[in-house]
Amino acid sequence: MQADYKHDHFHGKFTRTQVDLMNKFRLLWEQHDVWTRATIVSLVFALPNVDPVTARLLRNPEDFEQVLQPFYGRRLAAGFRELLREHLVLAADIVVATKAGDENAAAEAKRLWYINAEEIAEFLGRINPFWSRREWRRLLFHHLDLVFDEAAFMLGGQFQASVDVYDEIELQSLVMADTMSRGIIRQFNLR
Repeated sequence: MQADYKHDHFHGKFTRTQVDLMNKFRLLWEQHDVWTRATIVSLVFALPNVDPVTARLLRNPEDFEQVLQPFYGRRLAAGFRELLREHLVLAADIVVATKAGDENAAAEAKRLWYINAEEIAEFLGRINPFWSRREWRRLLFHHLDLVFDEAAFMLGGQFQASVDVYDEIELQSLVMADTMSRGIIRQFNLR
């Protein structure tokens, strides 16, 4: 493990409900990472599986929506789904434009990607008093930086560096998963 991410651990024991929720978010964020990486690989190397891999990646926002809906209702859960879907589409746009050598399109997609991350942070900070917009902005921007590096290394043929960054992405995503589950546990006093 390369990075040492700090966690604000709850003290005491977790209930089955709390553990189940934490596991759901850890799985969702891990799937987010795995299918993002698979899509990047498929796009970079023009693999014939790009369409089904991308479709699976775009299912991730829907899976988040299903987990969030019991807590936040249909409208807010769908709002998160759309923001996360935009995040994924913009990431693919950056890879496609960079691979094609279109620096202007890549820069514009990257600019929009960070605006989208700001919108996600604002959204999460608004719906849960235990989720800070500032903390989510920090987490999401770090996530974008890592994913961008992962794709850039892959496009540049620096495959070991891409693997090394992916290890950090996995750890960082667990922090996002735990932040998400802790906020819901506190907001809804889950036992």
